[in-house]
Amino acid sequence: MGEPDGTPDRITATSTHLLRGGRPWFPVMGEIHFTRCPRSTWRERLLSMRAGGVTVAATYLFWHHHEEHRGEFRFDGDRDLRSFVRLVGECGMDVVVRIGPWAHGEARYGGFPDWVVRSGTRTRTDDPAYLDLVRPYYTRIGRELAGLYHAEGGPIVAVQIENELHDQPEHLRTLKHLARDAGITPALWTATAWGPAELPEDEFLPLYAGYPEAPWDDAHPGWARHARRHFFFTELRDDHTVGADLRREPTAGTGPALDRYPFATCELGGGVQPTYHRRPLVEPDDIAALALTKIGSGSSWQGYYMYHGGTHVTDAATTMQESLETGYPNDLPVVSYDFQAPLGEHGQVRPTYGALRLQHHLLAAAGRRLAPMRFVEPDQTPRDLDDRDTLRWAVRTDGTSGMVFVNTHQPGGEAPTAHDDVQFRLLGPDNPLELPSEPVDIPTGAYFAWPFRWPLPGGAVLESATAQLVTALDDLVVLSRTAGIPVELVVSGIDATRVESAHTTVDDLGAGRTRIRVPEPGPEALVDLGPLRVLVLDEDTARRTAIGDLWGARRLVVGDGVHVVPDGEHLHLECGPGGGSLLIHPAPDPAAAPEVADAAPPLTLRSGCVLGIFARLEVDAPAEAPEVRLVELAAATAPAPHRLGGPLRRAAAPRDDDYATAANYRVDLDENAFTGAHRLLLRLDWVGDAARAELDGTLVADQFWNGASWEVDLVRHREALRHGAQLVLRLLPFDPSAAVHVRDDLRPTEVTLRVDDVRLLPVYRATIALGAG
Repeated sequence: MGEPDGTPDRITATSTHLLRGGRPWFPVMGEIHFTRCPRSTWRERLLSMRAGGVTVAATYLFWHHHEEHRGEFRFDGDRDLRSFVRLVGECGMDVVVRIGPWAHGEARYGGFPDWVVRSGTRTRTDDPAYLDLVRPYYTRIGRELAGLYHAEGGPIVAVQIENELHDQPEHLRTLKHLARDAGITPALWTATAWGPAELPEDEFLPLYAGYPEAPWDDAHPGWARHARRHFFFTELRDDHTVGADLRREPTAGTGPALDRYPFATCELGGGVQPTYHRRPLVEPDDIAALALTKIGSGSSWQGYYMYHGGTHVTDAATTMQESLETGYPNDLPVVSYDFQAPLGEHGQVRPTYGALRLQHHLLAAAGRRLAPMRFVEPDQTPRDLDDRDTLRWAVRTDGTSGMVFVNTHQPGGEAPTAHDDVQFRLLGPDNPLELPSEPVDIPTGAYFAWPFRWPLPGGAVLESATAQLVTALDDLVVLSRTAGIPVELVVSGIDATRVESAHTTVDDLGAGRTRIRVPEPGPEALVDLGPLRVLVLDEDTARRTAIGDLWGARRLVVGDGVHVVPDGEHLHLECGPGGGSLLIHPAPDPAAAPEVADAAPPLTLRSGCVLGIFARLEVDAPAEAPEVRLVELAAATAPAPHRLGGPLRRAAAPRDDDYATAANYRVDLDENAFTGAHRLLLRLDWVGDAARAELDGTLVADQFWNGASWEVDLVRHREALRHGAQLVLRLLPFDPSAAVHVRDDLRPTEVTLRVDDVRLLPVYRATIALGAG
């Protein structure tokens, strides 16, 4: 699988991992739907993804976004596929294009235009009449993507055919041939393999999924317990429940042979999108712990769905969301596709972003060594999916070096137990290795990777560590404390007498091994080993650290209250009221000083004190957020009526006329609310059922309440609001007798509509360049 010999930077697949330019390659892929994001925000959002450690942007093509009416193609504006793909490449990332023709993605008819659905053809089969509909669409896609493939120097490394098609292997092969005939020539062809899907052998790289919750499940109380499997280390790749609500019959096959293909994913849940009948609220640790178990279980391609939320297309003849009305089992919001993603619908940076970025740093630093390493289970493994007492751990190793992976986190109030006095014993061709040198306590809720016998720059070897690798910059290795566990490093190949640090204790263990304990990790916890320096960060600082090319060097940039995006000659900053601070290493040349490059910046910089190896900058922003208030226009009179619909008879979302009984609130803004704001988020903390925001009667945002704050970016509607347009929120009460799931600890016990807080959250943005010092 892959490109032919002689291709520059050749991409191929082995049975265990991917190769690029003859070296192991460990992609980190994040899903963003360009048609669900304003074109004006594409670059900013892609750079934020890159700063989060994402190296590959994946995107669906929704057929109905591009050919809503037969023969009338649209690849302009927010639908400009070619411009988006080229921009991804300009941002230094690769692209995977998921061309369908059926996509799902919680879209109306799975992305099929209405005219295809009503064509009378047997869709998603080799029916010649259906293929005649697909062929012109593929031909146009081929035109849009011409010259953008990896072998041509472009960013496209793979193309996915169809989606979640589990029982039509020959149809997948036919579509691939149609795509090739249209000039679509990626390095790799991929297909989703859950179900377990039947794929034609050696035609497609199978990609897998795993979510911490299941909004496609029924509205039963409690956590979707089948998601437990994703919090264990196991060779099992498939999640047969993903897409199960759309499969009429179980798959008879066994899926692709696991020993034939590398373990690759495209839908690790970066969050989940609440449906009307089931509304999970996922936590950052749910997502990050799941992702880590996949790495520990042998993944060699991490792919997240979604990594960036979006907004359903609203400039079409119909609504574009999945719904019971179009025969689907679930109702989706008409507008919002936020997905609780690491980067939200409006570009909000969520805590999940930092939790995942820490793993992406690990993969950037160690992915080439880790990718070919095999997954090894310990002798004692959990008995079954109900076992919360046996420690969940595994090893990836080449037989000598590797990493120990541990997870004691699980959602749904089912946390695994803590473990005291833990010491791992690894057996291999060399001497047995016990790590750490003395037992430690592993708390519940922990998830981490510890390296062993890991080569360091300069010839030293990290024999063991109770810390996770972050990065290596020249002679500096950065590690992070994990789960509050005391940091111990055992290093060989150094002179113990040359170890210098005011923040450590050092012991000579004999046999050329030196033990270094770091009691207080943080930006100042630097250990000088002679030819090598080691910085041990605390977990919070490590999660706030971006690593990227900036001002002619590879740098660490730590934001405190500031979202930082290194971008070559510029550093992009975002923060809220009150500002924050930056730590930068290596410090910029004293002959130049960082300065705000914007013409009229809302942010200003001040030099701060040196902190360890870091230069510190203070970021000043307006101190107070602008005022907002809700004016009640009408009180709620009743919840929406109960209705069931769709093939699985699930609760239906309120119709337009059901909002006649909703509470209505007018949003009144400070007249200077938009001053200096890059984004202006209206945040509502409330308890109820469903909500809509209408601008002079036009629906612009919506939410099914699940316990999360509702955020609407008002900058999108700045001009209308400045010219007197009225923004009205319409809120329906929650009825606990409805067949609707929300998390048990949040679920009201009586009919409830309550607004707890409303505020404006301005986000200020500036670009920093180096000026004359």
